[in-house]
Formats: sequence, structure tokens, C-alpha cells
Amino acid sequence: MLFMRITLGNTQFRRPFIRIRMDQIDWNQLRAFLETAEAGSLSAAARRLGLTQPTLGRQVAAIERSLNIALFERVGKRMVLTATGRVLLEQARTMGAAAQAIGLTAAGHSQAAEGVVSISASEVVAAHLLPRMLQRLRREAPGVVVEVIASDSLSDLQRREADIAIRHVRPEQPELIGRLIREASASFYATPSWVAAHGHPRTVADALQHEFVGADRAGQYLGYLHALGLPLKESQFRCYCDNSATHWELVRQGLGIGAMMDDIALRTPGVVRVLDDVPLVRFPIWLVTHRELHTARRIRIVYDLLAEAMLEAGSQS
Repeated sequence: MLFMRITLGNTQFRRPFIRIRMDQIDWNQLRAFLETAEAGSLSAAARRLGLTQPTLGRQVAAIERSLNIALFERVGKRMVLTATGRVLLEQARTMGAAAQAIGLTAAGHSQAAEGVVSISASEVVAAHLLPRMLQRLRREAPGVVVEVIASDSLSDLQRREADIAIRHVRPEQPELIGRLIREASASFYATPSWVAAHGHPRTVADALQHEFVGADRAGQYLGYLHALGLPLKESQFRCYCDNSATHWELVRQGLGIGAMMDDIALRTPGVVRVLDDVPLVRFPIWLVTHRELHTARRIRIVYDLLAEAMLEAGSQS
């Protein structure tokens, strides 16, 4: 163990300094350390990396053995960094960022119109809108293989969790580029059988008499509806789901009123619009990728095709 001396006023401190040689480090082990440190547990880190928890645990143990230091303390299911681990984390992040930059640059300079392109979208967009777009992609770029990442969380494009993301928020990181495709809308829907049993609510006053499908029990969705001018009560929610695809299925099964993107609802049989007098919810659709990746031909092809397809989908709604 080496130390660096830090002087503050008349007081001196010694901070551990670890010199890492590249020939000592296996990148998979370093990535396992980084993800575990960021996630705080082996199970969460394993989900991020698509590994089993035992495999990830072996990689973390291997890097500790290769460096002959303890990087984590096991506190129940949590993995807490040791003092040495916190120091190493700073250097590991730098090395990880350099490795990602190399990968992005290499991918960006690839001019092959074939290979894998990963697309991140919300669960409901991935299930209901992407398949039709991918049929077109298969015809126009048969050499491209698409991996769909269906998640209601934002994928980290800088860490290569996806090559392209369909989002409803503008990208803020300078390394990312985004194209505003169009403004989309969402309305409230129910099933015809639900309407036959409960009537067809059209106004805000009508909404106060009926049950809704909620998105979370913490009150965030309820607060959002209040901001839209719907002063609903918690007692009006008899079921919840924060997964957008399952939320929509609960509505389709007649469990109450729910909101959905109109592009999707108009392509879904067995639902009717309700609360017709409530203003539409409007939100942007952004297509986002990394600046380096946008120069790769296969990613540029998919990016441009998705932009055209989403614009056309809006005009057909």
C-alpha cells in the first residue's frame, strides 16, 4: 500500500494511493467492481449487467484477490465500499470512461450497414409501436440486428446501455444528440364493457365518480393528475402498476379508467376514449443517441428510419 501526504494548515493527513497497472486488471472484473459500487448490492449490479449474482460475486472476489485488497464490506445484502475501495473507485471510473470512449469511437467509425443496434423504449412503446417500425427496418436494412430494451427507466447511453433511445424528455448531456420528432398526445380510455356498466364519463365532474388504474402508491401519479385539473382522491384507485405495458393491460381488462398515448390506444382494439372534455395530455417524442455513435452507418440508418416511422405514426393517428 502506498500513501500520499496531504497538508492542511499545520495538520498532515495520509491518504491511500493505489497504482493500478493495466496488465493486472481484467476489464470484466473492473466493470463488476464499478457496477457493484454504483448499485450498492450484487443483485442490483447483476441485473444491470445481465449476469447472475453468483457470477458477479466471483468477479468481484477475483479483482480483490488480484489486487490483494478488500474493496467491499458485506453488510447484510448491501456491499459497502471500504476506504481503499473508495479510493480505487475514482481511478476505476476514469479507466471505465476511457474504455467506453474507445468503444464509442470504434463503433462510430464503423461504416458497415450490418451488426447489432440496441433501441431503448418504454415498455408500452416497445410492445405496441416498435414492432411495426422494425418490420420496415428488416426490409430496408436486412443486415441490421435489433435488440429491443423495454424499460420505463431511462437507459444510460453514455455507458452503452443502448445505442438509441426513444424518450419523452430532451437530453441534457453534451455527449448526446437528440432530435425532436414531434409532439404526441395522451387521453383517457376504458373498455366498452366498463362504459356499458358505469356510463360514459366525459367531464371532470364525471371523473370524480369513477375508479382509475393508478401508476404508483406514493402519490406521484395522483399529483400529476391533479396538475392536469383532475382532483381525484386516493380512494378512486383500486389497483396500481408502474409498468406501462401492464398498466395498459389492466385498463384493457376493464379494471378502470387509464391514460395512454393516443398513437397506441388508436391501434388497440377493445378500448374507447372517455373524459372527452378533459384536455389532451401533450408531450414531446425525442430520438437520442451518442455523438460518436451517430457516425456509425448502421446506427445512423436505424436512427433516421425510426425518426421517419414515428413521424408517420403520428400523422396516421
